[in-house]
Amino acid sequence: MSTPTGYRVLVASHIHEKALETLRANGFEVVVREEPGEDELASLIKGFHALIVRSKPLVSRRVIYSADSLRIIARAGVGLDNIDVEAARERGIEVINAPASSTMSVAELAVGLMISVARKIAFSDRRMRMGEWPKKHAVGVELHGKTLGIVGAGRIGSTVARICRFGFNMNIIYYDPYRNEQLEKEVGARYVDLDTLLRESDVVSIHVPLTPQTQHLINEEKLRLMKKTAILINTSRGQVVDTNALVKALKEGWIAGAGLDVFEEEPLPKGHPLLGLENVVLTPHIGASTVEAQERAGIEVAEKIVEYFKKHGARL
Repeated sequence: MSTPTGYRVLVASHIHEKALETLRANGFEVVVREEPGEDELASLIKGFHALIVRSKPLVSRRVIYSADSLRIIARAGVGLDNIDVEAARERGIEVINAPASSTMSVAELAVGLMISVARKIAFSDRRMRMGEWPKKHAVGVELHGKTLGIVGAGRIGSTVARICRFGFNMNIIYYDPYRNEQLEKEVGARYVDLDTLLRESDVVSIHVPLTPQTQHLINEEKLRLMKKTAILINTSRGQVVDTNALVKALKEGWIAGAGLDVFEEEPLPKGHPLLGLENVVLTPHIGASTVEAQERAGIEVAEKIVEYFKKHGARL
């Protein structure tokens, strides 16, 4: 197969320089316009054969139907919820991602949030910067020997389970539409329904994609099932958790705390009730924001684009 030449790639998010080098070395013209709005992207997309994005910008139906040459959309990461996949399918446009690129980075952040909430690290840091010595108010709990409930036992959820099992000797239970027998063998995980998981877990860590079925999967009814001493961790998608119900749970003590990297509205607006709560640790959707994950994601989608045009280019 010959090397593609004459094809144009619009890079609409920041990706690793090595990914750009891969494309240019294979004869692609690369144009970078980071995070354009919908109007700008709909105008820009004309004349491009490939589009690369991360979690932003939104690749809407309007954008897709504005394209006149587009053959492939690449998400340099995992989730596809910012891409109208159905519209792409209607236009015969391939949609690809880098499903394994951020697994370890997101898993490590999830565990970091667990530790931060359990040991009140962020709380202590805030208070000390205010000139206080909050030792009496910073009594935490150990993760060691506790029960971890994994909601979604795919790549990331399974990695979190392994870290917590072998690092903290935690007992692992999990809920997923499909049994993960490999995880059961590796860490002794027990397969349970969601309600049982919420009732029994000391820490609940969410690792599911955003779908109509997972929208507000964790709502007021589900939060009320959890232990008052339990911690909720969400590094998947903000819409999986009903924010209003979670705020109520944190304020009224239905659960002990939460660690959140994702939100129903991003960026989190000023004055949002989560910002005023001491028992929640917040990070700005940085699960995949490591040098290693971004390099892996960028190179993987760049190589997939190259292979796609090697295979299909002559027929375009």
